[in-house]
This record gives sequence, structure tokens and C-alpha cells, in this order.
Amino acid sequence: MHDKILILDFGSQVTQLIARRVREAHVYCEIHPNDVSDDFIRSFAPKGIILSGSHASTYEDHELRAPQAVWDLGVPVLGICYGMQTMAVQLGGKVEWSDHREFGYAEVRARGHTKLLNGIEDFRTADGYGMLQVWMSHGDKVTELPPGFKLMASTPSCPIAGMADETRGYYGVQFHPEVTHTVQGKALLTRFVRDICGAAGDWVMGDYIEEAVARIREQVGDEEVILGLSGGVDSSVAAALIHRAIGDQLTCVFVDHGLLRLNEGDMVMDMFAGKLHARVVRVDASELFLGKLAGVSDPEAKRKIIGGLFVDVFKAEAAKIKETHARHVAWLAQGTIYPDVIESGGAKSKKAVTIKSHHNVGGLPEQLGLKLLEPLRELFKDEVRELGVALGLPPEMVYRHPFPGPGLGVRILGEVKKDYADLLRRADAIFIEELRNTKDEATGKSWYDLTSQAFAVFLPVKSVGVMGDGRTYDYVVALRAVQTSDFMTADWAELPYSLLKRVSGRIINEVRGINRVTYDVSSKPPATIEWE
Repeated sequence: MHDKILILDFGSQVTQLIARRVREAHVYCEIHPNDVSDDFIRSFAPKGIILSGSHASTYEDHELRAPQAVWDLGVPVLGICYGMQTMAVQLGGKVEWSDHREFGYAEVRARGHTKLLNGIEDFRTADGYGMLQVWMSHGDKVTELPPGFKLMASTPSCPIAGMADETRGYYGVQFHPEVTHTVQGKALLTRFVRDICGAAGDWVMGDYIEEAVARIREQVGDEEVILGLSGGVDSSVAAALIHRAIGDQLTCVFVDHGLLRLNEGDMVMDMFAGKLHARVVRVDASELFLGKLAGVSDPEAKRKIIGGLFVDVFKAEAAKIKETHARHVAWLAQGTIYPDVIESGGAKSKKAVTIKSHHNVGGLPEQLGLKLLEPLRELFKDEVRELGVALGLPPEMVYRHPFPGPGLGVRILGEVKKDYADLLRRADAIFIEELRNTKDEATGKSWYDLTSQAFAVFLPVKSVGVMGDGRTYDYVVALRAVQTSDFMTADWAELPYSLLKRVSGRIINEVRGINRVTYDVSSKPPATIEWE
């Protein structure tokens, strides 16, 4: 069993980042709503507890409190932003509305030489005070320390920016150590979970394979599993892990909807059927999908058609497999990952903000009469990638940029046609090839690795061009490349002009039917990363 950290979510949009930082310290953790029961907390048996931020105010929302077991368990507790404020209120301090709200960069003075901040600083003032460069996001502030607490950090506008009761192992910070803008945030969270809580750093993906394989074998027994293989990272890693555990008891169904990237179907088959020797059923449903999409231009309608058809095709193939296989087909495997699970949750009190309901959680297993197998459901995306490499999948597959479920269907603006998809596939492949082949002189990394997501978008408009002595009237593609740490916000990538020039020249010369290439310089927000 791994040592565990419990993160109680009070509704912050960045609670996931706390968990990611803790996992980066090789410590296992889970996020649960703030209103879980005392019995749940005791049975979870955490080595420490972290209280997240929130959109709420402690003096307005009296229900949004940490359960009593948090204080009775005798383990270290770290309160972040609202988490510090509820800690203060619940333990006898005071929180008040502030007439000076802090949102953004701040410099915090560390005080009191606490174990949490000792030796952690970004710079020193002329007077020798240790300073931290942090990210603040709060309108309220602690105005009176609870009994037993001492001051740990301050800013000119927030005199109590950190507090500590080291006898009980309670710490509170008004800033957000989980966001990348807080320079020493990772060091602070590592200090808390590893040194103060004493959690073992044994959460390592290479070692995790053995326990995951044992768990799958125990769950499945001698029954069979069906998995929808999309070619994406999550389903590919899930397939590789399950195949490692049960071999031919797994059948993968790969539905080709005709909207994949260039040669992607063949690459998936080569990897899984060819190299891993997994049992893969390939279904070419491109005519069916393109036929149903004819005349449809609304983005949401296109998504619903593609999603609905995928389920129909998969269900039909699953029914065939259940009829023809000698052993009992009892399981449906999905590449659900931990953010999917968190985002589908929400506190019982509904105080925590549910971001979205995810397509992977629920629905299909009941329709197929199968049990659900989700071997990646406790992993974040970066852990899934690490696991994939440890399982022997090629890094270029595992570290590929995200690709939407509807595929090129949402990268062709308006109506989806086969000839549009064929043009876009080739233009996109050229863009990705040049990104992979062009290195940034400063870092030595390829521009593909330096961007978080890059792709071409097909615009169903024509513009006039000249080729040789002739006039052309052909289509336009837009290139999109962004850099982001969390995909909640993103900046357009400042690609070298020489790279853009080379990509544009190749697309116009090699893809007959396209005579103009543009580059999208919109950030998110206000634009989204995908165009549809």
C-alpha cells in the first residue's frame, strides 16, 4: 500500500494542480469533495491533508467547512488560500473582507523559520529577509491568528499571508503554491508531503506496472475484455497495460471514422497487432460517418453525430465478439483518467463547482451489459505518458499532442467532405513533420516538443492565387500552435518565421487544392485552442 495524501476540494478551479504537484513528488494522493464524512476520512487514513482554495468567502458560506475529522486525526494539514481561511475560522481565528484584493503576482516575506519554508526562498532583500515570488488570488484575509499559531509569511497588503502551528503540524498559506507562477511552489508542496507528513516517495510509474497488472488479473479472472482503441494516448496505454496483464483475453476494436490523421489507422494496427501481437478488430466505417455528416455544418451537431455513430458501430462489433468468443466476454475497458473522474464529480452539497460531465464515465457499459474496467482512472495525463513509455510504447506515440475525439471533423469548418479531409490530412502532416524536424537553437528541442498542441484547420473558403503563369482559385488552411501548462489558458507559439515560411511553401506546392496558408495568433482566452 502507498502512503496517501487527502486533498479536500472546496471548489477551486485549480485543485487538480495541487494533486499533480504532489504526484510529481512521487506521493500518491486523491481529491475528494470537502464535505466527505468523518468516517471516510478516517478510513482513507491519510499521512496528511491539504485543503484547497475556493470561489467562496468563509464568512458568507458557513457550510463550506472542513470535516471535524481533519482536526481530530492527528496528521499534518496544509490550508491553501480559502483552505487557510477555513482553518483559521474553524480553529478560533478571524477572517474578514479585505478592501485590498490581491490577484496576480506578489512578493511574500517569509517569517518565523518554520519547517515548511525553512531554506525555501527566491531572493533576499537588502535587509536580509527571505522573499518568495508567488501567485495570489483572494478577496478576504485572515485578520486574527487562531490560538497556538504564529505568523509564517506576510505582504504589505496581507499581514497574515501564512501561518503555522508546528506543534500540531498545521500550516496555512494565502498564496497558491500549486500554480507555476509561484516559483517555489513545487518545493513547498514537496516539503509538506515528504518531510512534514513523512509520506514515502514510492509513486513511480515503472514500479506501478506490476501492481496494476496484478489488479487487472484479479478483477478479470478468466473472463474476456473489449476495449475501444482510438489511437489516442489514453486508450493506447490502457490497451498496452491490459494486454500485458491478460494477453489474448483482450480484444481491441479500432473504429476508423475516416477523420483520422495521415496514415494513423495503419500506425495503430502496426503497433498493436504487429508489434504487441494484440487482438485488434479494425472497422472501416468512414463511408458511414461521412455519409451521415453530409450537409451538416453546426459544430455541436457534428460532434453529436460522430459520437453517436461511434457508439453504434462499437456496440455492433462488441455484440459480434460476444457471440463468437468461446470465453465469457464480461468487461468493457476504457481509457478513463483521473481528471475525467474528478470533473464528473462534485461535492454532495454542490458547493464545489462541477466543471463538466465526461463522456467516459457511465452509459455504455450498461447498454452492453458489461462491467467496466478502467485501469488508468487514478492517473493524471503525465503519469499515463510515463506509464506508456515504461510499457514499451514508442515515445513519439505516447507524447503526441492531444487529438479531439471527433478528429478532423472539428478541424474542418462547416460541412465535412471527403476531399476536404484528404487535403487537410496532407497539410497537417507537413506541418507536424516540419515541427518535429526543426530545432530551437536556444533549447535544442524540436518545435513539436516545445508546443503543447499544433495542427492545421481547413477553411471552406477559396481565394485567388498564382501558380506559374496561371491563376488559381483554391482553399485556405490555417495553422495553429499553442503553448500551455494546463490547457485552461494558452498562448500562441511564436514559431520562427523561417519555419512558417517552409511549412507554407511545402503545403502550397505539395497539396494541390490549397493556395493560401495563414497562422492563428489568438490566445486562449478569448479564443479556444480548437476552432470548433
